[in-house]
Amino acid sequence: MNTSYQDDINSLYQRLIDTWNKRDAKGMADQFTEQGIQIGFDGSKVIGREEISSHLEPILENHPTALFITLVKNIRALGTDTAILQAIAGMIPPGKTDIEPTINAHQTLVAVKKDNDWKIELFQNTPAQFHGRPEIVEQMTDELRRSIK
Repeated sequence: MNTSYQDDINSLYQRLIDTWNKRDAKGMADQFTEQGIQIGFDGSKVIGREEISSHLEPILENHPTALFITLVKNIRALGTDTAILQAIAGMIPPGKTDIEPTINAHQTLVAVKKDNDWKIELFQNTPAQFHGRPEIVEQMTDELRRSIK
């Protein structure tokens, strides 16, 4: 696999984050394979584009959602048509101007290439609480703050 796959995977991830920030449930779901899996911050697991869209629609339409601030940490190939992306994410709640450290997360995306197009097979958003280690939370938050454009 050539190194341009990293740009493709990064673009796929950025489209996912951009559609969340634009509150576009269908746009988010469109980034997944037909049977792609999304595991949310609260542990909700939804499978397939239709279920992902149906799950996200009421959240994005009826609740003020925070904006993701993300930083890709690693992208690597798992074969010729599969790759994994690891990122950290912070969120800026509505009406605020800074990241809320208590909802930082690790994000993992597994992408597959089908018909010459990269799609998400799995996206997991896991809380990064670092229980009992507030210095790590602060370090992560500071790193995310530096990535705000």
